[in-house]
Amino acid sequence: MNADLHCHSTVSDGQFAPADVARRAHAGGVTLWALTDHDEVGGQHEARRVAEELGMGYLAGVEISVTWASRTVHVVGLNIDPDCQALIDGLERTRNGRAARAEAIGELLETLGVPNAYEGALKYVSNPDMISRTHFARFMVEHGYAKSTQDAFTRFLGDGKPGYIAHRWSKLTDAVRWIQQAGGEAVIAHPGRYEYTPVEFDALFGEFIELGGKAIEVVTGSHTPDQYREYADVARRFGFEASRGSDFHAAGEGRVDLGSLPPLPSDLKPVWERWL
Repeated sequence: MNADLHCHSTVSDGQFAPADVARRAHAGGVTLWALTDHDEVGGQHEARRVAEELGMGYLAGVEISVTWASRTVHVVGLNIDPDCQALIDGLERTRNGRAARAEAIGELLETLGVPNAYEGALKYVSNPDMISRTHFARFMVEHGYAKSTQDAFTRFLGDGKPGYIAHRWSKLTDAVRWIQQAGGEAVIAHPGRYEYTPVEFDALFGEFIELGGKAIEVVTGSHTPDQYREYADVARRFGFEASRGSDFHAAGEGRVDLGSLPPLPSDLKPVWERWL
């Protein structure tokens, strides 16, 4: 099973429309796919239609931004009903404030010697409600302020960096509840990206389990190979099911393309097993 259950389209901050992401996943050998746009389910019906035309299995998905212990955590929802009103309303509340935050980021980057960043970032935005740091990163690469989108985050846009503006996202309890109300399964996305202490991680995973969370991403394009092994051990220790996804946004931006990840360790239970 070549499952790729984490990627993005132009509905949030990806480079390609949902139908084109589906075709790229299929070309990459994906057999079970989920589109998981940030805080938005507007591309789900198009993604499912094209995936099924191509003969891929499809799980509707979303990636919800959460604030936990003053930092941003992402929670993926898989096998959701994208027409669930409780989920749609919750995501709309989560999206509120992105535009104001983006304007503030632009003003801050101006003081750091990066003029016209807000206007430049807008050129990459398909959905005005979903302007994000990734759009700023693409502008900075295009104009030579950063070598890559990752470099832009490392030096300017990442949490705590000079161009970072905090935003208060949804609560963990809300995100998990919305996913459950939509009939889906909550998954902590790319835990290796979060700068928590071991005690904080234990608290995060413990609260997630208490809320009904059962899975984490283990093999993901946002993890290094060493982190594949590290979070496989976390999954074993906490009894989590394991998920797998490229976190694909755009050609050449991430570590891996759709469908090209190594398999999960054979002793871990895949999160998708119950749905096949």
